[in-house]
Amino acid sequence: MKRILSALLSFVSLAGAETTAVPENCYLFSYFTGRGEDGLHLAWSADGLKWTALRDGASFLHPEVGGKLMRDPCVVQGPDGTFHMVWTDSWTGDTIGYSSSKDLIDWTEQKSLHVMKDFPGTKNCWAPELAYDPEKKHFVIFWASTVPDAFPETWFDGKNDNNHRMYACTTNDFVTFSKTKLWFDPGFNTIDSTLLPRDGNIVMFFKDETKHPEPMKNLRIATASDVAGPWTLRDEPVNAPGSWVEGPSALAVDGSVILYFDVYRKHHYAALRSNDLRKWEDVTDQLVLPRGIRHGTAFPVSGNVVRKLLASQP
Repeated sequence: MKRILSALLSFVSLAGAETTAVPENCYLFSYFTGRGEDGLHLAWSADGLKWTALRDGASFLHPEVGGKLMRDPCVVQGPDGTFHMVWTDSWTGDTIGYSSSKDLIDWTEQKSLHVMKDFPGTKNCWAPELAYDPEKKHFVIFWASTVPDAFPETWFDGKNDNNHRMYACTTNDFVTFSKTKLWFDPGFNTIDSTLLPRDGNIVMFFKDETKHPEPMKNLRIATASDVAGPWTLRDEPVNAPGSWVEGPSALAVDGSVILYFDVYRKHHYAALRSNDLRKWEDVTDQLVLPRGIRHGTAFPVSGNVVRKLLASQP
């Protein structure tokens, strides 16, 4: 009995030390592992470089809608403190997944949102993300889709093979939605867009998914004064053509921007850091991430959010 009591006290002491060491401003990373069949995973960090999996890497939420996948989970905290999450719920079709939570522990009933219902034959809805527009007081949901007969100028060999563009809709309550519209067309196949407010503008990081005649598979930047656009494409890419990277996520940390991305052919994550979004320092050797992490979204939270997540661990 004494040994059991001693072990319990040691565990409580360790958990308490871990919780009190959490600073007031922290970061979370929402991600998936494998094919996305086991759902949402979360990691936390105090500095944006060293990340620790919560719940020892166990899932926080299992997929129940669409194709019962939870890939590319994107979490954004609204002005009332509620966390909203969208994700890729299927490989094909016109839907994305949605759920919300007050604490990232207990989640509302999952929904499949038919965001591309007005575009018959839509092949897919991949890597959806959210952004809150404080001026218009609504959320913008955006994702990549391939629409039949669209953009024939970038077909290859007469075929529309995963020729994506970015589409978007808006909502105030995740019950009613605006009509889906084409949101971003840089003139080539593109996926995996993510946004970051910076110096009074909106910065979009996205993947150039061009396959032919030469694979690009690198990250690009576009900017706008409004989440709705119009977008101005930067000439210079972040990575060299043929880098074979995807899933960018950007985080502002101590005045700099850290850009995370999945080097998927080499099965690891990488990170670049910049003060001006033009000169980039490779900080991959400083990056510590949970094993198996795939296409996630980094976002800031208060220390209290992380403390509650740590306290909830089994």
